[in-house]
Amino acid sequence: MDRDAILQAVEAERLGLADLLDGLDPGEWERKSLCAGWTVHDVVAHLTLTTRLSPLAAIGGMLRARGDINRMIGDAARTRSARYGPAELVGQLRETAGSPERPLGTQPPDPLVDVLVHGQDIARPLGREREMPPERVLPAIEHVWSSSFYGARKRFDGLRFVATDADWSGGEGAREVSGPIGELLLLSTGRPAGLERTTGNGAGAAARRVQA
Repeated sequence: MDRDAILQAVEAERLGLADLLDGLDPGEWERKSLCAGWTVHDVVAHLTLTTRLSPLAAIGGMLRARGDINRMIGDAARTRSARYGPAELVGQLRETAGSPERPLGTQPPDPLVDVLVHGQDIARPLGREREMPPERVLPAIEHVWSSSFYGARKRFDGLRFVATDADWSGGEGAREVSGPIGELLLLSTGRPAGLERTTGNGAGAAARRVQA
């Protein structure tokens, strides 16, 4: 998938997520997401930052977080969620759904990974169904397995992930973890929720590593 196609997929995912968010009640916005320590409100705030975090703000955030990128991302999300209400954030998500802007140091597929995975972080705790089209997941999971940032190859060393609904596999080893490509994307990015529909003689090892 080329850059233009990736951007189109990102736009479609953002708009679809915005439609889902429109139907949430106030209590659902404060529900715990699949991201530890983040509410649904926090996750949505984070997603709006993807197109709004300037290089200067990113550098300043890293300095305040003493170089800890996960802390910086979490601090920025919670600060923004405290500043903007649900309706404002949904409006922002729609406003820049098709924007090519992305944070300093990220690659074109990163916003696609972000919206696909965080879409599930939001939907699943709420009991909402959110489809993950294999053709959109494919470039995202390929990027996750090729980028050292996500650490999938290191975390799942010796395991081979195989999609059952797409022509994709990642990793090497005699032990196999198989399932829908969307579930493998969740697992590859550290979400135990991705274990629910995976099988294979490597599934137990994958579960231990993702829950460690």
